[in-house]
Amino acid sequence: MSDSQSKIYRAIFLMGIVSLLGDTVYEGGRGLIPAFLRYLGASAVVVGAIGGLGELVGYLMRLVGGVLVDVSARYWLFIFLGYGLIGFIPGLSLTARVGGWIVATIFIILERIGKGLRSPARDTVLANVSKGIGRGKAFGIHEFMDQLGAIAGPILVALLMALTKNDYSFTFLSLMLPYLMLMTVLYITYTIIKEESKGEVLKKRGGYGFKSSEAKSFLYYSFSVFFNTIGVVTAPIILYKTSLLSSGFDWLPPALYAFIQLVDAPTALISGFLYDRKGINFLTVPFILSVFVAPLLFVSFSISQVIIVALIYGLILGMQESIYRAAVADIAPSKYRGIAYGIFNTILGIAFFLSGVIYGYMLDINLAVSYITLYAVFTQILALILLRLSLRVRQE
Repeated sequence: MSDSQSKIYRAIFLMGIVSLLGDTVYEGGRGLIPAFLRYLGASAVVVGAIGGLGELVGYLMRLVGGVLVDVSARYWLFIFLGYGLIGFIPGLSLTARVGGWIVATIFIILERIGKGLRSPARDTVLANVSKGIGRGKAFGIHEFMDQLGAIAGPILVALLMALTKNDYSFTFLSLMLPYLMLMTVLYITYTIIKEESKGEVLKKRGGYGFKSSEAKSFLYYSFSVFFNTIGVVTAPIILYKTSLLSSGFDWLPPALYAFIQLVDAPTALISGFLYDRKGINFLTVPFILSVFVAPLLFVSFSISQVIIVALIYGLILGMQESIYRAAVADIAPSKYRGIAYGIFNTILGIAFFLSGVIYGYMLDINLAVSYITLYAVFTQILALILLRLSLRVRQE
């Protein structure tokens, strides 16, 4: 391995450690937030509204963050600001005594704003430092490490809740330790890779747009992912169906969620390497797999069947969180990557929201599986057509 490649892997590893610690804090906290809000007196409707608002704000802020990143090229400012706002998660320990669920809601929204601000900057830095080894590998390795934190966080919180007999304040406050570790490692990472993470600065007078072919390819790709995503059942719907089938065994839904994360992590890593060998054409694999999730879930009448659904969904999620992001870096010009990631993540967030609403409604009205299958097939056909168009325009 050459010295330049060693530096690239070092940068990816350091960014991965940052994301691992970040996920330990906020995924751990997010797993406890619904029950905590109920503990503070919030109704089910309020809890659902807070969760939906948080996700919507987070994804919209990714678009804002993307534009700001490209205009200023101050990637690290937004990375530090975004990760800094994670501190509101351990800060939730205060709201059990002061402010109640209203103040807790403000803290939750602020953390989601931080997520939106840091994501385009982080992805741009990752794309900048990974040019010499293949972006599929880079995003795959990063997502693998990210998912380790997503698994560790909820497990840590569950253990703390069990050991303290449901002491919410102590459990949230305990997340201050990994938060302080996160900010320390982030500063160390910045001092080591700040020079090699620099990208092109967007010129103020140069206009603000891609070339026509680049814009078309990027938009075709983004909307192919949009239709792919609205055709896939989201994790909350899978877990909701699990709760219907596991009455009296309330540990099963979170256990199944952990299983999804465990499938996600190695899939992200492996698919990243395959993406670098096969290119964007490899995205046809998750698109085709996406056809099967909804029909299989809606015909499931046992936990064993739902586990199969969770396995397929975990495979798709692992690819979605690694190679879908890597493709943006390959399609969009380097000086517009922040904007591109902002637009892409906003479209993806809207798709996640619509998928949850659509499949939640289908589950509520007990829609016939034949209609659900038609919907799943139709959305993935549209996704594949748009992906083909993106590739064709890119090759012209």
